[in-house]
Order: sequence, then C-alpha cells, then structure tokens
Amino acid sequence: MSAEVYRDSRGIPHLRAADARELAYAQGRVTAVDRAWQLEVERHRVQGTTAAFLGPDAAGWDVFARRARLADTARRCFAALDAETADWVTAYTAGVNDGLAEGAAAQPGFATTGLTPGRWEPWTPLGVWLATHILFAGFPTKLWRERAVAVLGPGAVELFATDGPGTAGSNGWLITGEHTASGAAILAGDPHRFIEDPGVYQQIRLACPEYDVVGLAVPGVPGIAHFGHTGTVAWAITNAMADYQDLYRERLRRDGTGVAAFGPDGWAPAAVHTETVEVAGAAPVTVEVIETDRGPVIIGGPDAADAISLRHPPRVTAALGFAALPALLRARTTDDVDRAFDDWVEPVNVVQAADTGGGRLHRVAGRVPVRHRTNRVRVVPAWEAGHAWTGWAPMPRAEVDGTAVMANERGLAAPLGVEFAPPYRAERIATLLAGSRSWTPAEMSSLHMDTDLASARPLLGLLAALEDLTPRAAALRDRLGAWNRRMDADSTDATAYAAVRDRLVRALAAHPRFADLAELPPLPDLFLPWLALTPRIAFALETILTTPMLPELDRPHLVRVALEEVASEGREFGPWGETHRLAPWQAVPTPEEWPALAGDHDCVLSTSSVPGVTHRAARGPAARYVWDLADRQNSLWVVPFGASGTPDSPHHRDQTRLWAAGESVRVVTRWSELRRERTVTRPMPEQMEDVYEEKVPDFGTVRLRRLDPAGDAELIHSWVTEERARFWGMLDADRAYVEETYAYVDSLPTHHAFLLLLDDEPVGLFQTYEPGADPLGECYEVRPGDVGVHILLAPAPGPRRPGFTGTLMRSLIRYVLSDPSHRRIVVEPDVRNEKSIARMVRAGFVLGEEVQKPEKRARLAFLERPPAPPLP
Repeated sequence: MSAEVYRDSRGIPHLRAADARELAYAQGRVTAVDRAWQLEVERHRVQGTTAAFLGPDAAGWDVFARRARLADTARRCFAALDAETADWVTAYTAGVNDGLAEGAAAQPGFATTGLTPGRWEPWTPLGVWLATHILFAGFPTKLWRERAVAVLGPGAVELFATDGPGTAGSNGWLITGEHTASGAAILAGDPHRFIEDPGVYQQIRLACPEYDVVGLAVPGVPGIAHFGHTGTVAWAITNAMADYQDLYRERLRRDGTGVAAFGPDGWAPAAVHTETVEVAGAAPVTVEVIETDRGPVIIGGPDAADAISLRHPPRVTAALGFAALPALLRARTTDDVDRAFDDWVEPVNVVQAADTGGGRLHRVAGRVPVRHRTNRVRVVPAWEAGHAWTGWAPMPRAEVDGTAVMANERGLAAPLGVEFAPPYRAERIATLLAGSRSWTPAEMSSLHMDTDLASARPLLGLLAALEDLTPRAAALRDRLGAWNRRMDADSTDATAYAAVRDRLVRALAAHPRFADLAELPPLPDLFLPWLALTPRIAFALETILTTPMLPELDRPHLVRVALEEVASEGREFGPWGETHRLAPWQAVPTPEEWPALAGDHDCVLSTSSVPGVTHRAARGPAARYVWDLADRQNSLWVVPFGASGTPDSPHHRDQTRLWAAGESVRVVTRWSELRRERTVTRPMPEQMEDVYEEKVPDFGTVRLRRLDPAGDAELIHSWVTEERARFWGMLDADRAYVEETYAYVDSLPTHHAFLLLLDDEPVGLFQTYEPGADPLGECYEVRPGDVGVHILLAPAPGPRRPGFTGTLMRSLIRYVLSDPSHRRIVVEPDVRNEKSIARMVRAGFVLGEEVQKPEKRARLAFLERPPAPPLP
C-alpha cells in the first residue's frame, strides 16, 4: 500500500492515500521527515528523559513527568481505545518510526546533543497530547491562590482572576451566511500559545476515499483535532478555561518498605517505586514516584513538610478522547462534529462549527468533574470525604444567531471555571463583527490584527486625573490622554504608555502589601512561573487599579510616581514594534532579528508581553485560520514559521514575515496546483524496513528489522525446533504455532521481535519487552526503565568469524541503550543454560536471583546503563 505526498508553494504537505490507515501512516512519516527533532523531544518529554540529552535545565520537567505518571497514563488510555482507533494510531506511529532517520539526518539537534532517534510506541501520540496539555488548565494556579488568600484574604481569588502567565487562550468567531458576502458561513480565529520554533501547529491536508480534510494538526498526533475543514463542515476551538484538575494535600507516612496515605477511610497503601532521571553533565536524580487513591503525588512526599497529589480526568478515566479524531475527519455536518466531540476529554474546549447546509454549533466539549466548590479554588485536604468527585458536569451549549465569539471570556463555559480572560477580546470582536453584514474571508485580517487595548482605560483615567505635575510629566499625561489606545507597531504613544505601565507594575510588585508574595516558595521550579508576583500584578492590573480591596494602596500616588519617573528620563519613545518583538522558544537568532510586532495581551492581536518584566512577546497567535464554507479554496491560514523544522529548508521560516504583517497563505485544494514530491510506500511484511543498522569495523554490518510473523515463520521454525534451541521452549512447535506466536507478539505494544542480520544474512532472533507487561514482572521488583531481551542465535552453516557472539551482543546492547528511557537491560536464561549465563557475564551483566516462572526456573541478570557523559 502507498500514499502520495504533494507540496504547495509553501512546502505544506498534502497527502492522498487509498484508505484511512495508509493515510495515517503517511501523516506520521511526513511529520517525522519535516519535524524529527520536535517529535523526538516530545517523545522524551512524555517519558521524562529529556535531561539525558538536554542537560540540567530539563531535569525539572522530567521529574514532574515521572511523578505525574504521564507515560503510564498514556499507556492506559491507549489500552482502552476501541480497536479501530488503536489501529489508526498505530499506523501513524509506524509512519513516524519509518521517517525519523531521514528527518534526523537533516536536523542539527541530533548531532549537537548526540541524540539517536528512538522508537515510537503506539501509545506515544497519546502521551504527546497529554504532555502538551497537562499544564493547560493551569492547576499550579491553585498553589498561587493558596498563598494569595493567606496573605490578602479570600478576595484575592477575584483580584487575580484573569488569564495568567501559565495559561493559553485563543480567539474564534463564527459568522453565519446572513452576515457574509457569499451567503455561506465563515469560521475564523487564532490559537494563542507560546511561540515555538518549529511551531506547535502543522498545516496539512489528509485525503482518502473517506474524506478530504485541511487543517492544523499537532505534530506527533494523528488527524486534525483543533481546526479543520472537510469541504462541507469546518470546526475550531478555544480554551474553555474550565477547571478540571484538582490538587489534594496528602498525609503520607512510611509503612515498612511502602508508603501509606491518609484518606477519608483512614490509612491506605499508596503505590510507590523509584525512578532515575539521567542528566547530561550532572548527577542523576532519583525520583520517588507515589500514587494515592486521589492521584500521583507531584510535590513533596512522606519525608517532606508537604505533599500534594494531582487528580485529573485522563488518569481517572483512562481516556483522552482520541476516538473523536477519526470521527472528525469523517464529519460532513455540524451534527457529525457535535457527536464526535461528545467523546472529548482533554483539554476542555469551546467548539464552534458550521456546515454548507446552514448548520452551526457552539458548545463546550470535555470532562469536568462534579465536586465541592473549593476544589476549584485551592488545594483541598485528601482526608475529607466532601472533596471526592461525584460525577461529570453537563457541557453547556448555545444557539448561534448571526455571529458567535469565543475568546476565553466568562461566557459559555462560566459554570465550569474560576478564572477567565478579561472580556475585552470577545467584546471587541463582537463589536467589529456588528459593523458589516457582508464579510469576506480576506477581511478577517482586520479582526486578527486589531490592536485596540481596552484594558488601558483605568490607568489612562488615573493619569488624566493627575494635577500639579512637573512640565515633562504633564506633557506625557496629555500625550497619553490623546492616544487612540491602539498598540500599533509604529505607534510611539503605545511605547510611552507601555513605559508608564511597566514602571507602575514594578512599583506595585514592590509595595509592602505584597511583600509576603514576592518571595518564591520552596516548590519545584516548574511551577514557579505561576507563583511569580510581577506577572500576576501585570495581568491583574486593571482590577488592582479599580477594586475597593486593598485600600492601603494609594493608587493615584503610585501612578503619579510612575509617570514622573518615566517623564524625568526625557527619552524619545521609539515605535512600539522596536521593543515589542517576537521572542520564540527554542530559536537561534538574536532578538533583533525577529520581527517587530503590534498588539498586546488584551488586544485581539494578543502578542503577549509581561509588563514589568519584558516588552518582548513569547506568546501570541500560534496560527491563524479562515475557513470559508462557500468555497474551501478561498480559505486562508498562516503559522509563525513554516512547514519544515529543518533549518536549511526554504520552508523553515517562509511564513514569518506574512504572519507578523497579518497576511495569510491561501489554502490550495486543487491537486493540479500542487507539486508531487514522492510516493510513500508502507513496508509490507516481505520488505520490512530496518529499525537499526551498525557498521562494525572488521566485522560487518549488523541490522535489525521487524520480524514478519508469516514471512519469517519457516526460518524461525527451523531454528527453534533444533535441539540446540531447547531452552527456547518450542522444540515441538509446528510452523503454524510459530507464526501464531509471533503474530501475537507483533500485536503487543510492549513486546517486539526482530530478525538479526549480519551482512544481510539472518543470524538470529532478537526480542525486547517491557517486564512490567510480562509474566517476568511478577517475579522481581521491576524498575522504571527496565527492558527485557531474548536472544537466539541461528545455527552456523559454517565457521563463524572470531568474536561472533560477543560482537553481536555488544551491538544489540548499543541498540537497546540508544533509547535514553532504557535504564537497565534484564535477561532471564534458564538456570540450566550455563552457556547463555556465562555469555551474559562476559557481556557485562551482573547475576541476580533465581526466580520461578511458569515454564522454567530462570536466573536473572542485569546490565545497567553507563553514567551519562558530561556536557562539552
């Protein structure tokens, strides 16, 4: 089976295949070729193994990923998928695995860090989705509220209740046919996230006889989850700002060799084990992973002053909502989209959709637990029964009359959350939409790029009321009083306003009333951005300036001082865009090389700086889209960088200038306008591609390819039925039994079988497996990072090369340890197989205990990963 890969003039992939499964394979392969480094970093984020090649700065995330049990949750969610969806996701991961080597060869991150592309498991895409969104609902905000309420009182919840530095928002709007020039609906918007290079969204087209969809995919995840257009229906989402993750304060104690947790019914055992995070250039970090009846303990432990666990729907339900992904691709109407999102879990989104038949949809999708009101606000005691989950909240929906707006405001999803974005973006979009009844796709840019800053009104009002100012300060006051309140890139007044605002935020953050909040608490570094005072002040500035709370703040005086200080500097204010520049994550150029930007946090053009900290923008529109239901060919899209993650590609950053200027790329849907790049053929059993190749000097080329249960059955049967292979346990097996056995192994995401070749000649059978998913796991204490192996060398037809067995063993060990998540290799030869045991000892294995398995008595042996080398 094969798929065709086309590209448009911007290098955006358009894929066409004979069926959905082959299309998923092609999507995985093309994504790996275009984004290999990005994908592998995401895979390691799921596993908590990024520090092994990125160094100490990545260790905090790795510790959290281990403690939160992200990989284990992803495995559970994959295991619970229906067979069709699981098969579809598995096809995608097969494509990723087959494309990684090609992509890695062109992307410098691998050579720079020494990382070797690893292997994606069928559950890995679910882990990527989970790792991408685990902080999306901002549960660390509850840590902030605990401190803020303790210092300022209960009113602090409302004082700081705004879209803060750790959350992500979006704009979206639906215009029905009554308000468009074509008479058909338009759906448009832009998701706001941290801007990363390469981008967090991938423009792509997926076409097969079942469907033909264009949209914005998440690299590492099959299908098109968030923003798509099938030709007859289009959909888009924003963050609902719902609260669906709870933090519980736990009482833990050591209980012999285990840990116990105190819950509503008293003390109960908690699951506990230790893991090791390898850190390049530093000592490894030992992590105690504990899970109570509430959830994984992510902060503290039995030996710490505090312990906090996290409870969230995917861990509770073993579901992320992945069954919705293929259903969305097949959607033809808004009713189809509605039914697909009924299965959605994580994250909780506001959804809009429109179809060519006049259908429209505006609803919330996801899972929000029903529980005590205080669970939403703060960390709650695990031992109080009143904080248990008691069901799932109904998902609100609304009728669409002419236009509908979603911008993270306290609107449709208000019953489900605590903190929402200020209403300004939603109100401004609604006002602009009311100004015309004949909108076209091209005119959507005027909304995307709108720079009105309504949240400036309170500060401008306080400035206007100031009297008895120095001449310079009075002139600056009058200048700002005449300002049009637009954060345009060429506006010098916008820069002047930002300077005064910046000085005021810093003065407030230094005020004695907030002193107890200024010092960061002894919590993991990962959570500190949510706990930093200055950003909290910055994003809540309007409320702080207008609330009757905190009467000890002399607001007019603080504003006066800020104005006088800025005015006294006597500087000329340059254009806002000179200082308000893009500052993306993981990007190489100096800040001056990134484009000047218009907009600000509360503008529709939400290029978010952090007043009091920096004028540069790390967050903003991670993509823009305009879906035209009259003619999909008139749809538009753009991303901050480009289609490719390869620096040398002409499509690495060929959309940056367009994105900064508010321009877009036309969505091409005519195949005749595309360039055919290649045909992607999925390896059939008789042509299975290699997963590993190593040229060993003075020995030969060692290769591993996935075993074909049917095609290789005759060969394997001839090996395992020889007397020399009696310890393999298949002496009496017939060919059909061998094929059936390895077909079963091939179906397991935790077990893998390979044919071992030397210079293209089959010389052995090699298997790897996860001991925790194998009967061996019942016989010894499995450590995270353990990987089991079985090796059967083929009978030699003639004299073998010197060092044959030992050289092959060393090569296989290098293959297994090329995945940083593999910390220890485990073997279990039959105790009677003295030759095999001696061979393992020569290879560096350390003998362990004897254990009794159902089919044999085995001798365990272990080979630890060598310590990571220091960073250069």
